[in-house]
Amino acid sequence: MDYPQLHDEVKQSNSKKRWLFRFIIVILVGVIIFMAFGFGRTIGKRTITTQVPETSANTQFGQVLDKGQIPDYLKKDVNFDIFWQVWSKIQNEYIERPVPETKLFYGAMVGLVAALGDPYSMFLEPQTSKEFQAELQGHFEGIGAEIAVKSNQLTVVSPLPESPAEKAGLKAGDKIVLIDDLTTTGLDASQAVQKIRGPKGTQVVLTIARGDTLEQKKITIIRDTIKIVSASWKMEEKNSKKIAVIKLSNFNEDTDSRLITAINEILTKNPQGIVLDLRGNPGGYIDQAISVGSHWVSAGKTIVLEKFFDNKQTQHLANGRAELKNYKTVVLINKGSASASEIVAGALKDNQLATIVGEQSFGKGSVQNLEDLPDGSAIKLTVARWLTPNGTTIDKQGITPDVVVELTEQDFNDNKDPQLEKALDLLTQ
Repeated sequence: MDYPQLHDEVKQSNSKKRWLFRFIIVILVGVIIFMAFGFGRTIGKRTITTQVPETSANTQFGQVLDKGQIPDYLKKDVNFDIFWQVWSKIQNEYIERPVPETKLFYGAMVGLVAALGDPYSMFLEPQTSKEFQAELQGHFEGIGAEIAVKSNQLTVVSPLPESPAEKAGLKAGDKIVLIDDLTTTGLDASQAVQKIRGPKGTQVVLTIARGDTLEQKKITIIRDTIKIVSASWKMEEKNSKKIAVIKLSNFNEDTDSRLITAINEILTKNPQGIVLDLRGNPGGYIDQAISVGSHWVSAGKTIVLEKFFDNKQTQHLANGRAELKNYKTVVLINKGSASASEIVAGALKDNQLATIVGEQSFGKGSVQNLEDLPDGSAIKLTVARWLTPNGTTIDKQGITPDVVVELTEQDFNDNKDPQLEKALDLLTQ
C-alpha cells in the first residue's frame, strides 16, 4: 500500500484538549532532536542503525566502541533556550532564507517522535495524515505495495492483489535497493514512500534484491489508483468436498462488513471446511481484527491481550456469534502477514479453532494510538504490545505455523500454491 509503515492496529482518538499549549512544549523539547539530527520536514524520519561489516584487528579502518553505553550528553539537563538559538540561527544565517516557520515547526515535531527510535511511531503532517486516513479507508494512489524497514533494509511486506506492484512482479520479502537511481540506504519507509509515489500513469523503477543470493533486478511499475477489496471468497472442491476460501487483504473500516456478506453467501453453499487466507495481509484496525476473530471465537473468550508500560494487561474479548466455530478451519500465513493478521491467527490457534499453515509471520505486535490534532496533523504513538490469548509475544516473534509449508520462487513462477494445497488436504482428509 506504499505507506510509511505497516497499517498498524490503530485505536482512534479525537481528543484535542489544549493542544496549542502542548505544541509549544513539544517544540521546546524538540531541541535535542533538532540539534542531533537536523531533520527538516521529511515525514517519519527516524534513527536507523546501519549494519557495518565486521573488521579484523589488522584492518586499516577503526571500530565503534561502547555502542551500548548512553552518551554523556543525554544524561545532562538541557536549557530550552538552545532551541530558540538554533531557530534564530536558521532564520538569520541559513543560505536559502527565508525559511517558513511552519516548516521548522513540523520538522521539530517529526524529529521529536523520531527520537523514540520506534519504526511505528511517527508525527504526520496534515497532508500525510490525510493520505494515511484515506489508505485506512481503503483507497489511494500508488503502486499498491506495503513496505517497511526490517533489519535496516527497506523491504516489501506484500504487494496488494491485482495492484500495479503485483502485476509488475514485486513479491513479499523483496529488498528495495534503489528507487529509480536513489539508494534506499539510510531511508526510512516514510521517505521511501514519498519517492515511490507519483501521479497515476507515471512510472517508478525499483531495483530489488530477492532470495538468499540477493540477486538484483529492476522492476518498472506504472502507478495507478488503488482500491482495496479487503474481503473476498471463492469455493474450491477437492475429494468431492467443498471448501470455502476466504481472502482478507487488509483490516480496513469495511473488512468485517464485507466478511459478513461473504459468510452469509458461504453458509448457503454448505462447505465442509474453511480456509482463511491471511497471507500478505499487513493488518489495520484492531476493532476489525476482534470482529473477524469473533466469527470463530465464542463471545466472552479472549481474542488478544494488550500489555502496557506498567505490565498491566487488558483482555480484548470476542463479541460476535462465532457462527464458524464448528467448521474445520485452516489459516494461511506468511512473512507478509502482520499485526491484525497475527492477532487473528494467534486467537484461532490458541483457542484451538484452526490449524495454522504456511511460514512464520512478520512479527509486528505493537499497539499504536492515532490521535488527530487541531491543524489536521496527527501523531501515531506506540502505547502497548500485543500477546496471543495464551500470553505469547507477537512483536518481533510472529506466529509460528503448525504446519510449515514454503512458497518457493519456482512455485510462484509455475503458478503453484503448495500452501493452499496443503490446507485443502488437511480439510479433506
